[in-house]
Amino acid sequence: MRYLSTRASAASSASSKSFCEILLGGLAPDGGLYLPETTPRLTRAELDAWRTLSYPDLAFAVLSKFIDDIPADDLKAITARTYTAETYAYVRDGGDASEVTPLRWLEPGLALLELSNGPTLAFKDMAMQLLGALFEYVLEKRGEEINILGATSGDTGSAAEYAMRGKRGVRVFMLSPHGRMSDFQRAQMYSLQDENIVNIAVRGNFDEAQDIVKAVSGDADFKARYRIGAVNSINWARVAAQVIYYFKGYFAATKSNDEKVSFAVPSGNFGNICAGHIARLMGLPIDTLVLATNENDVLDEFFRTGVYRPRSAAETHTTSSPSMDISKASNFERFIYELVGRDPAVVRALWAEVDAGRGFDLSQTPYFQRIAEFGFVSGSSTHADRLATIRKTWEQYGVMVDTHTADGLKVAAAHRQAGVPMLVLETAQPVKFEATIVEALGCTPPRPAALQGIEQLPQRVTVLDVDVAAVKALIVEQLG
Repeated sequence: MRYLSTRASAASSASSKSFCEILLGGLAPDGGLYLPETTPRLTRAELDAWRTLSYPDLAFAVLSKFIDDIPADDLKAITARTYTAETYAYVRDGGDASEVTPLRWLEPGLALLELSNGPTLAFKDMAMQLLGALFEYVLEKRGEEINILGATSGDTGSAAEYAMRGKRGVRVFMLSPHGRMSDFQRAQMYSLQDENIVNIAVRGNFDEAQDIVKAVSGDADFKARYRIGAVNSINWARVAAQVIYYFKGYFAATKSNDEKVSFAVPSGNFGNICAGHIARLMGLPIDTLVLATNENDVLDEFFRTGVYRPRSAAETHTTSSPSMDISKASNFERFIYELVGRDPAVVRALWAEVDAGRGFDLSQTPYFQRIAEFGFVSGSSTHADRLATIRKTWEQYGVMVDTHTADGLKVAAAHRQAGVPMLVLETAQPVKFEATIVEALGCTPPRPAALQGIEQLPQRVTVLDVDVAAVKALIVEQLG
């Protein structure tokens, strides 16, 4: 399996890369995102054989479709030690941790796919734990080191840091928006004292932090000199790892591979739902992919109107589902690449408009009609909607959900179809957003004993302005 950039010119298409090369590289040199040259398609026999696999074995089966430069025995060992009941132990209500991603039915036809049983209580653990193991494996084989530079709107940062802490040959520089995450999210990241973890809070929002990451990664000389890599969902390995739980959720919700299901996905940076799109292209019988946003509804606007209009920092709302306070979705470029028939020239032209702050309008093009072919619908949610959904889910089903999952449930309700199960992807455990849970229910959410009092731990973070040069200088200083 070889990989190309979404912006690859005819000249650069000859220099496709292997999985391990793009794993360490992150963003492509031309500013694009890597995708497989062709999306693997499953036979019916393969889909039938996968149905009964355990999570680590299913992970091996899925990843084997995308990775051919790691020996099969080594890859199988990596998935076996990554997806364990010990790592995904924070299952609620006595659920079976060996399932890794239990399916919780709320009522006939509506279920939550639990993805937040990992060490940071967020779905980002599902991919990040694997990414940490892959980094360590590849770096050890090559005798190399890497410096990870990432940006987080809340959960990616802690998931990356917990996955990479203490890993040989890896140092993490994680940017986060100063004062815009929950107290719990900040504590998870900033309380880590590992020497290979460096937290940087920028006086801006997530999009500005992400722009810094892209600017640093776009400096080819700096990137090469300081061995800069990525763990954000611009890294294809993150998306590939998330494809796994769409298959697991589908198998848990159905009795045969003749049935279809729909997935509702809270969406900020488009990585999570992009994985669902890839699973559908592979042949998983997905009926509809329901994209749910909060008040930052750039993606909802596009799927309704064909207009992609990223917002400025001043126009980006600070909400009670902060991990989705994003107005420039990095992974969206991968979807557009597929939408325009994998034509990199079209992608380059469209993103020239995005980079110029204008966005683009596909409403009058044949491309817009293909959205329905890909099975996408969308909707948005507000703070009032979140409160109402959290209350309703608690009162009606006895299940407490976080704010982002509430956005997913709210939007899913408008797109349910008779006879087609709707699986809402849970994004985090409620304790990560305690203030809003208290506002909605008047009680504090439960938290694992190991995370009691985390907000009172000493914190280690450097606060900087939105300044690429300042971030570069801190990286140089830390690396000596």
